[in-house]
Amino acid sequence: MKPNREHRHCPSIADFKTTPSPYPFAEFLAVLLKPFFFCCLALGLFLYSSLDGAEPPRGHWEIRVPMPSSRTEVAAAELGGKIYVLGGYEKNSDLVEEYDPVQNSWRRRASLPRPLHHIGAAASGGKIYVIGGYISGQGPVDTVYEYDPSTDRWRTRSAMPTARGALSVGVIGDKIYAIGGVGINQKNTNANEEYDPAQDRWLKHAPMPTPRDHHAVGVVNGKLYAIGGRINGRHDRSITDNEEYDPTTDRWRSRAPMPTVRSGIAAAALSGKIFVFGGETKLRTHNQTESYDPTTNSWQSWAPMPTARHGLGAVVVGRSIYVISGGPKPDTTFSSANEVFTP
Repeated sequence: MKPNREHRHCPSIADFKTTPSPYPFAEFLAVLLKPFFFCCLALGLFLYSSLDGAEPPRGHWEIRVPMPSSRTEVAAAELGGKIYVLGGYEKNSDLVEEYDPVQNSWRRRASLPRPLHHIGAAASGGKIYVIGGYISGQGPVDTVYEYDPSTDRWRTRSAMPTARGALSVGVIGDKIYAIGGVGINQKNTNANEEYDPAQDRWLKHAPMPTPRDHHAVGVVNGKLYAIGGRINGRHDRSITDNEEYDPTTDRWRSRAPMPTVRSGIAAAALSGKIFVFGGETKLRTHNQTESYDPTTNSWQSWAPMPTARHGLGAVVVGRSIYVISGGPKPDTTFSSANEVFTP
């Protein structure tokens, strides 16, 4: 007799298709979530590539003809489409150099009445005003000088109530506001003083909540913003504070802080935003470009500066911001950099 062999049935694909699943809900859920899984995977890959630097930086930088001199701790102002770079360090500089963006060329203008650095500078009523600053070996000053480009001459105006250097200035209407700085006691002042060029007169206003120096000021929609800076001149005490001043109410309020801690910065307002450039902390200079939008109370990062530096100037001409001079290393270093940023 042949041995009795058990007949084994090998299941076919048809058998699997017709066999009911013991987990029908799980199968239904898997089918339902499959597209969602792939969407999440695609989003994750996109975010990873963005963090990895795949997304191009916002804005564009262009290198222009460098300034004839190499300086730091300058001030800059725009008037009539020309840019004026004033004072700073270059053997206690009294230099004034004028840049023509159309011709991409520089020329010397009448020197400051005295060598000054860490000054404030602003244009109003067809003139440029240089306010405060330091004289090396003497400390902060209260002087105000008026420059007329049409005659290439300077004259002295009424002194500022509070002598100070490393201050910042901003223009609201035709008035110039001088904010903060280091006073004659080598400590920060919270002074907020308004200069009226037409009347040659100063007025005191509500003090800035956070006394500081080496900060920047920008003006948007009739309000002034004091941003960043340091406490009592110390690199290791740089701050991110952003405080808004409303001259109609003579009041201050805190706003969103700057993302990057830094001082020795420059700022310029364009298209309703305040752009902040460069700066330094204790061990390094910065190339960050960040903008503050008062409407949304938020910050945005942009393409970094080609040359990291502090003690620089920034002014708007047309739809671009010219970022000029400054020290490429912490403390007293110099450059002639002339770099143009277009958002």
